[in-house]
Amino acid sequence: MRGEKGGAGGVAETKRNGRKCGKVKKILLLATGGTIASRNLGEGLTPALTAEELLGCVPEIANVCDVTAEQVCNLDSTNMRPEHWVQIARRVREVYDAYDGFVITHGTDTMAYAAACLYYLLQNARKPVVLTGSQISIFERDSDARDNLLGAFRYASDPDACGVRVFFDGKVICGTRARKTRTRSFNAFSSVDYPTVALVRDGRVQYYIKGDVTGEERFYDRLDADVLLVKLTPGIDAGILDYAAAHSHAVILESFGVGGIPHYDDGAFEKGIARLQAKGVRIVVATQVAHEGSAMETYRVGYRIKEKYRLPEAYEMTTEAVLAKTMWALTVTDSAEAFYRVFETPVGNDLLI
Repeated sequence: MRGEKGGAGGVAETKRNGRKCGKVKKILLLATGGTIASRNLGEGLTPALTAEELLGCVPEIANVCDVTAEQVCNLDSTNMRPEHWVQIARRVREVYDAYDGFVITHGTDTMAYAAACLYYLLQNARKPVVLTGSQISIFERDSDARDNLLGAFRYASDPDACGVRVFFDGKVICGTRARKTRTRSFNAFSSVDYPTVALVRDGRVQYYIKGDVTGEERFYDRLDADVLLVKLTPGIDAGILDYAAAHSHAVILESFGVGGIPHYDDGAFEKGIARLQAKGVRIVVATQVAHEGSAMETYRVGYRIKEKYRLPEAYEMTTEAVLAKTMWALTVTDSAEAFYRVFETPVGNDLLI
């Protein structure tokens, strides 16, 4: 869509809701599949629509921006892996100067992981990189897909939009703060321990937070996926750590409460942590509690482990962000000390310490 010519320099402009909005933004749509692009082909929903077909279902987007569409892949997000998110980040980097923003359609089940990974691969992006999808296929009459797709483009086209975001059910959420908290409802995503960045209402972007993307833009194109997430359960056998030592480069321990690691009578977990470190496996302690984060020094079951082994902790980071940051940090460090230092250094708003 091209706007009216105007201004001293002949810059393309348009008017929406009676307001001059400046030049028409160029937005690239990168489609990856997911529910939004699915059809029931006899064995349940399967991604089938192309990027161009998605755009054809929401013609109003042409009134918002000048859009180009590309198909990255067409997968249920259960089958999306770090290599796909690296591919997306590389594509954004390749054409970064040619576009004003990017919209990525993605399945909801791993969208929070995707957003967190892209947050670390495209650090401090001054241009918006917006992930969206839907709970119901865009084929269905009562789907949330059209509103989500249109809203994502509205936000991506806004002059103050920036950073890696998730757009869903009218809300703009920071990429390291998004978590899928409902499996069926349209308000599927929540912003964990951080305010919603903005809302899109009545065709307008209403901000709660502006200017939260600071620092130098840094782009990366590698993730180390050999990371094992271990959720502690009462009575779990510490032998799981020996499995981790043989199959991973890093282990995230989802501890109890604010950071409790079981000691039991034989100190098996402490010994397992020592063996992991001796083999060069990086260890991060997170909490399996959804809100308010960890504080290992609060109780003896966390304090002595942290002090003795100098373990970094995730504090109020989401599990998705912890996993993504660990995969990224492994690729930019070559020692345990460097890894721990990088992990505990805030990137954007992932850590509020």
